[in-house]
Amino acid sequence: MQDRSATTFPRLLLAHAQQRPDHPAYREKDLGIWQTSSWSQAAQEVRALACGLAALGFGRGMNLAVVGDNRPRLYWAMTAAQALGGVPVPLYQDAIASEMVYVLRDAEIAFAVVEDQEQVDKLLEVEEELAAQGGAVRHLVYEDPRGLRDYDHPSLMSYERLQEIGREYDRAHPGFFDGAVAAGDPDDTAIILYTSGTTGKPKGVCHSHRGLIGAAMHGCEFDRLGPDDDVLSYLPMAWGGDNLFSYAQALAAGFTVNCPESRETVMTDLREIGPTYYFAPPRIYESLLTQVMIRMEDAGWLKRKLFGWAMDVARRCGADILDRRPVPLLERMRYALGESLVYGPLRNVLGMSRIRVAYTAGEAIGPDLFRFYRSIGINLKQFYGQTETCAYVCLQPDGQVKFDSVGPAAPGMEIRIAENGEVLVRGVGLLKAYYKRDDATREAINDEGYFMTGDAGVIDADGHLKIIDRAKDVGKLVDGSMFAPKYIENKLKFFPYIKEAVAFGTGRDRVCAFVNIDFEAVGNWAERRHLPYAGYIDLAAQPQVIDLIAECVEQVNADLAKDPALSGSQIARFLILHKELDPDDDELTRTRKVRRGFIAEKYGVLIDALYAGRPEQFIETRVKFEDGREGSVSATLKLVDAKRFPPAGSAQAAQATQAGAATPAEQAA
Repeated sequence: MQDRSATTFPRLLLAHAQQRPDHPAYREKDLGIWQTSSWSQAAQEVRALACGLAALGFGRGMNLAVVGDNRPRLYWAMTAAQALGGVPVPLYQDAIASEMVYVLRDAEIAFAVVEDQEQVDKLLEVEEELAAQGGAVRHLVYEDPRGLRDYDHPSLMSYERLQEIGREYDRAHPGFFDGAVAAGDPDDTAIILYTSGTTGKPKGVCHSHRGLIGAAMHGCEFDRLGPDDDVLSYLPMAWGGDNLFSYAQALAAGFTVNCPESRETVMTDLREIGPTYYFAPPRIYESLLTQVMIRMEDAGWLKRKLFGWAMDVARRCGADILDRRPVPLLERMRYALGESLVYGPLRNVLGMSRIRVAYTAGEAIGPDLFRFYRSIGINLKQFYGQTETCAYVCLQPDGQVKFDSVGPAAPGMEIRIAENGEVLVRGVGLLKAYYKRDDATREAINDEGYFMTGDAGVIDADGHLKIIDRAKDVGKLVDGSMFAPKYIENKLKFFPYIKEAVAFGTGRDRVCAFVNIDFEAVGNWAERRHLPYAGYIDLAAQPQVIDLIAECVEQVNADLAKDPALSGSQIARFLILHKELDPDDDELTRTRKVRRGFIAEKYGVLIDALYAGRPEQFIETRVKFEDGREGSVSATLKLVDAKRFPPAGSAQAAQATQAGAATPAEQAA
């Protein structure tokens, strides 16, 4: 059987241009108007761009930095580099200049295509630093000329000018472009994606055309994706998931990639496009639901009653109807009424009327949140993967969706649990190597060809994988109780009032936690109670807000008490931080993963105060602003004791029940 992945991305582009020349390939909203590019137009744009890069000296084996928001021209830059045998290296567009230096130097970047003045300024800012380290970006191409009229740096060139040069080069060298595309090999490196650097310096993950296309094709077949589908491309191009959904799968299946006007207009653009295929991290789904609930709380009495009735019906049978399971006729009739009055209009407001498949990944999603979306008819599923695995390792088949697992192994993938509980992965889409890091590659892939994910997990009776935590993060308290910080953090973040959480406990006698409140959700909660506040610091310090978060912590403790393995790791004390954790302050990665070690060091005085039993602690913290300036914020934080519960089945729990006391769940409620 012919290997359909034995091709390259430029060849896929040219195939679509030949097979469906007029079919929409890319849409971009500009100045409020959606602009559409067909596959034939995309192919011509890539041809001109590739020839322009070749005229400037870009060739096989060289790396091209791509920086900016999701734009068709930036995706075309990636394909143009691949057409010449080069490798695109997307960088996070919100990274500050100093963060870019490492990747620019490590990937030996001499050519860059960026979106706008902001990104140009960043690269020019680090020019001297790169030069001192023996590197330099010799050619800097910008897509948006606004604000750059008076720039006269010798490395600068507009996107349009580069394409003009390319068209001239193409006319002077007929057959060059087609020959370069034909020379590409499926096993060539297609892209380098840098890891988030949660625990150290980022590593460049090299993926081949064969691996990425193979993973993309398997995913498209799994979810029956084809040319008539639409995806909204709004997540960072440097993230592996966007590379899979908006690039690899788009070129594999031929569906349309839609780029929003800006990060601020994503939700509006989502409603206008109505994608059929959608991905969002849990925080996006949480934010959407929070906005819905806020609006309902402000609605009239009749609307609130109707919404409450409809959601009760949806909770009873919505997911079963979605999964095509047997449902009594009367319940189906009630659901049909709810569909016309509530669920359909709600999906339309959310921009999800046309969605056939919606995914989430990256963090655990709360069961209530998961059930909500599925109950109103949105086919929300989870997957599991990493940058090193082309995003896919496990996928949830339709009708076999569980909120507490990430599904069985995806097509073309194989998983195994090591003796120490670590998840091992082998199959299509596995990285070729870490860029210039043979040592790291050997450490990551064992002798049997399995990639060691670093995640701890178990496989349930149905063959579905459950991720517990990062294997290295799973520790023990001094009494031997298991401590899984990410598991606890995720349970806290299931509450709409909590945006981020960081748990500490390894080697200690109890668990303590930091909490970031969700400013919008808690702010609305406070306003409904006529609670005045001046900003985040003031709101976080309000006694009523502290009590609200304490109730959330107690509910988490009640849940943990029911788990024999984790009942000993209930949260003993917590505090609400005086500032939001921020990637610009190095507290989160650009993919918003908690850098627990850095936070523990930065806020060591707060951790010491929690474990010392102090009632409050003053702290002053340096912060970075978006414009590059630095400042400080300070506050005296309240340190709160949380209610804990006897483990389920223990003598204390039994005595409490016999005495007529409330059960942990009842107490938490």
